[in-house]
Amino acid sequence: MSEIAAKASSKAPAKAPTRPRRRLITSRLVPYLLLQALIVIATVLGLRLLQPSDPDDFALSGFSLREEGVTLPVTLPHFTASRHSLADPPLYTGAFTFRSGDAASGWSVYLPRFSNAVEVAVGGVVVLDSRRDANANRPDRNTPQIAAIPASLLREGSNEITVRLFVWGPLKGFLDTVYVGPDAALRPAYETRTLLFVTLPVVFSAWQSILAVILAIMWLMRRHEPVYGVLAAAMVLGVVQAFAPPPVPPAAVSRLAAVLLASAPTESALIVMFAVLFFGWRWPRYAMLLFVPGIVVFVVGLIGGPPLPRILFLVLGIPTVGLCLALMACVTATAVVRRQDAASFTIGCAVTIVLVCWIQDMLTVLEIVSNDRIFVSRLSYSAMLVAIGAGLTWRFARALNQVDSFAGQLVTRVREAEERLKASFAREEERARAAALANERTRLMRDLHDGLGGQLVSIVALSERGHEGATITDAARAALKDLRLVIDSMDDIGGDLMLALGSWRERASAQLRPHDITLDWRVATPQGLPLHPELRPWHVIQIVRILDEAVTNAVKHAEARRIAVTIDTLDGDRGPYGVISVTDDGHGFAPGGHGEAASAGQTARGLRNMRSRAARCGAVLDLSSDASGTRVRLQLPQRFPDSDAAAG
Repeated sequence: MSEIAAKASSKAPAKAPTRPRRRLITSRLVPYLLLQALIVIATVLGLRLLQPSDPDDFALSGFSLREEGVTLPVTLPHFTASRHSLADPPLYTGAFTFRSGDAASGWSVYLPRFSNAVEVAVGGVVVLDSRRDANANRPDRNTPQIAAIPASLLREGSNEITVRLFVWGPLKGFLDTVYVGPDAALRPAYETRTLLFVTLPVVFSAWQSILAVILAIMWLMRRHEPVYGVLAAAMVLGVVQAFAPPPVPPAAVSRLAAVLLASAPTESALIVMFAVLFFGWRWPRYAMLLFVPGIVVFVVGLIGGPPLPRILFLVLGIPTVGLCLALMACVTATAVVRRQDAASFTIGCAVTIVLVCWIQDMLTVLEIVSNDRIFVSRLSYSAMLVAIGAGLTWRFARALNQVDSFAGQLVTRVREAEERLKASFAREEERARAAALANERTRLMRDLHDGLGGQLVSIVALSERGHEGATITDAARAALKDLRLVIDSMDDIGGDLMLALGSWRERASAQLRPHDITLDWRVATPQGLPLHPELRPWHVIQIVRILDEAVTNAVKHAEARRIAVTIDTLDGDRGPYGVISVTDDGHGFAPGGHGEAASAGQTARGLRNMRSRAARCGAVLDLSSDASGTRVRLQLPQRFPDSDAAAG
């Protein structure tokens, strides 16, 4: 007992989630089924109430039928036993009374329904042969026929009328009540039936063709959504059935009939596939069996004789259509339970209407409903396809609107982000500009401190120690020179270093003139030095101080008589670069390691400062000296660094 209780308790939690789910399914499915029951009742009543009425005053029901050598009286509407009668068709013979007083508008003979074709004669003269109109011979079209009776054929009193009924299967022959009377009385009924069973299907088929093109384009543009392609293919088959006239026996070619007969079950299978894909489910492989009946009818129709595909269509095609409609009803009911959306609900109601119409047609074919030989399933099926296609197109258009709305929101957000980015860039640019100005100010202050400040300190020290004359004057001139150098470097030279070198040339010439030293200035290339847009004032100061140091060394220590400055532009691997060379004819000095002066400490510090300044600018300083003079070669960078750190 304990084990049983344990098993029962262990199973209880597994069943717990199932009950609420079942209650949920029941709560959704039962109202849906009740609604479908109401739709069934409304559809049946609608089919009864919407039956077109005919002028009963001119009805001819009493006929004699001669079939297979036997004559017997019949009452129309009448079904024959024959499914194929072309050589010796059933002959219906009747009579109608003509009164000359009713001949003002002319008389006509009107046949609301028949299958498959009729030949009507009055007084032995044929007045109507429906075989001349291929579309009138389709048993699923309910196409009425009306023909005027020439006045010369009408005789006062009783007139004979005969109807030859041609049947080529698979359905039995059927002839509805025949109406003979004034054309004005018969024509409205004929036009009403033509509107319902001829014009309306053509309108639906035209809409189907338009929607098929739209859906095909949508599928071509969105291959990852095969639902559009499947529905487009189904609609194309429906359009082919509507507009392709079937061959009238005895036609030599029966392949077109095979194609038309095979298209109905194939179209139904495609609609089931559409429903499965539309509701987001996977199409199972075994479901491809739904296409087998259509393929069999098509292949047999291409190989076999004319009766065979029609028999196969009766045996395989029509049940397949009913099976597909039943599957559609199950699929949509499942979708309603799971999704609870308007699309599944609407399609489910449409499928119920089509299924009721198909059952109505089957009852007619089986002669359970003997007097209602009106086929409405094709009409309702086309209406359902048009509704589905319109709904799908509407959904696609709504999706496009949502995409447009999303794109608009995205554009707005991108613009807002762009504005924020621009503001951020402006702040960063302003911050960078402020930082650059601060760095520039720091460099200038350092240069002023190292240069002008040191010289002013020297002047103060010389004054306090009582020095007079040339010593203080030289220090003051040096300070003034350094001040001019800093001021000149602040000028905007637009990256053209030649402008700064021109100013330096004037100051150097004035410096050398009292010492009677010649300045040989030569620019080797016509364009001078390359332009450097990134050139900053502190770069100019470093370069000019290097040149000043070279000239000062030549004047103070080398006792030179001539100083040559050469400016040249050379081509390198990464582009042109400038070279400034300062050469004097002094006695030189003995260079130590790295080209530094081995003896004089002040000269050595000066050379180290020259190298340090060159490195800060990204330039390369080469210095050589011997008894014939000193040569300083300053190779400028192709791009000056933004900071001192870049120079190492």
